[in-house]
Amino acid sequence: MMRCLILDDEPLALDLLEDNLKHINTIQVVARCRNAGEAILAMQNQQIDLIMSDIYMPGINGLQFIRSLTHKPMVIFVTAYEKFAVEGFELDVVDYLVKPVPLDRFLKACHKALDLYELRRSYVPQQTTKNYFFLHADYNLVKINFDQVEYIEGLKDYIKVHLINQQKPVLSRISLKAIELQLPADQFFRVHKSYLVNLDHVSQMRRARIKLINTEIPLSDGYRDVINRMIGKV
Repeated sequence: MMRCLILDDEPLALDLLEDNLKHINTIQVVARCRNAGEAILAMQNQQIDLIMSDIYMPGINGLQFIRSLTHKPMVIFVTAYEKFAVEGFELDVVDYLVKPVPLDRFLKACHKALDLYELRRSYVPQQTTKNYFFLHADYNLVKINFDQVEYIEGLKDYIKVHLINQQKPVLSRISLKAIELQLPADQFFRVHKSYLVNLDHVSQMRRARIKLINTEIPLSDGYRDVINRMIGKV
């Protein structure tokens, strides 16, 4: 059962979210919150797997709240404002729904979150010391050593694996989230919704950029906590 927190300053909006979620018996609403303070308190007292949040609220808005979380659950924004969509997806949210939300569109977003939840639950970290992984590319199964990967770029359903000793990247039909689960968590870090970097090849970091051996890539505000993990502060 996936545990869900719903967040909106309007009671009727909370009622609608809760009613819609009753159509899915594998998602349980465990917290109804009117503001970010209530949501933070709820998350301190219980495990939350999914947050459904409005954006435009008094005080701390939904974007600020999600951005403030060090270890954030999956997030689906449900808002009346389309203009925040880019900022929302930069926080690597599961989906962004614009009110009024048709039920079929709402259920589609929920099932997307459930699929990701089950993928994470089924993942068992490898206890071996292997230093490589395989990718399907150009109708072949290609073996790639971890230490040869400079960074990985996500392009919707595809990824580009950029290698330090090869000018042409390896293109494979797999999502960035799926490949992330196959990589060592202490070596590869998500620094942007579209980029994973190999810490071994990071030479410099500044406010919005990370410098690698052959290039620079953006560092998203939504992944600020990653820097602390990369340098061992958490």
